[in-house]
Amino acid sequence: MYSESDIDSAVVAGVLAPEAAEAFRTHVAEMRAVPAVDQESFRFLTGFNDIFVAIAAALMLVALGWIGNSVRLLAQSGAPSPLAGLAVAGGAWGLAEYFTRRRRMALPSILLLLAFTGGLGVGTMMLLSSLLGLVPDGNDRVMSLLVAASAAVTAGGVWLHWRRFQVPITIAAVAAALAAVSIGLVLAAVPAVVDYVSPLIFLAGIAVFALAMRWDMSDRTRTTRRSDVAFWLHLLAAPMLVHPIFSAFGPRSDIGAPLVILLYCLLGLVALAIDRRALMVSALAYVLYAIGHLIDQGSGDGGSFGITAFVIGSALLLLSAFWTVARARVVDRLPDALARRLPMIDRRVTA
Repeated sequence: MYSESDIDSAVVAGVLAPEAAEAFRTHVAEMRAVPAVDQESFRFLTGFNDIFVAIAAALMLVALGWIGNSVRLLAQSGAPSPLAGLAVAGGAWGLAEYFTRRRRMALPSILLLLAFTGGLGVGTMMLLSSLLGLVPDGNDRVMSLLVAASAAVTAGGVWLHWRRFQVPITIAAVAAALAAVSIGLVLAAVPAVVDYVSPLIFLAGIAVFALAMRWDMSDRTRTTRRSDVAFWLHLLAAPMLVHPIFSAFGPRSDIGAPLVILLYCLLGLVALAIDRRALMVSALAYVLYAIGHLIDQGSGDGGSFGITAFVIGSALLLLSAFWTVARARVVDRLPDALARRLPMIDRRVTA
């Protein structure tokens, strides 16, 4: 199984001529009876060996964390040892030198990046807390500063990981760390803002979404690694945008349920326009909850789950089957200046 990034890499290396790569993509698109750009493909598995290596790597990283935690150097009483997270981060980087840099294995690369990010973040927070003698319990400002500082170090480390290994999900990890830095600094400066964390997350989600669109618009045909980077950024931005909005309306209220459904329809139009399904998937739980509430109100028998799941599932399957047609109609109604910057309806059409 080959991803778009693999084909693009082969073209850059001179293994494939650009014309041959384009002919191959067109053949696959025609065989599947759908434009290749609408597949929204990303590399996740190259074979069962990916799963095998991922399981083995996970076991090794858990073992490293366990061993690191048993070394109580610089560890506060009752708190995890900083060496636990740092050992996981170091082990993940070392494994990535082979399985990511040399073997280019998809699933292990994702797992190792996430382990490196989490290990570095937790390890740094525990280390700073021990070195500075800070006790975050009961002090929101101290906790916010610790989160911001550890997230800043994590962002720097993950950026170095990107420079070394070029794993597409890495940019999303950097964005998440920078969002944590920003929110942590705001909460440290104004502790009273802790009651308004959801709006802060929403604003960070807008920034991540804008970054995702920048990567997306730089590869309208979705034939390079930039499209993979944009996919993970959209996957990160979606819950950051959706959760604050939908939770504010309360999908179980009489007014909130219809508003949630209306918002979901609007999100569907946005998802069609940008050709990213992550927005719809992130909001799915809320709309299921809202429609179930409305059905319960009408029937009163409490058996809404089956009907709701059937209705939403049928609608999503129908939308999937006619995604290209529906998307074409949405994009055709947008201003030309905007439509020309969105992913192409058909990759074979030149800009």
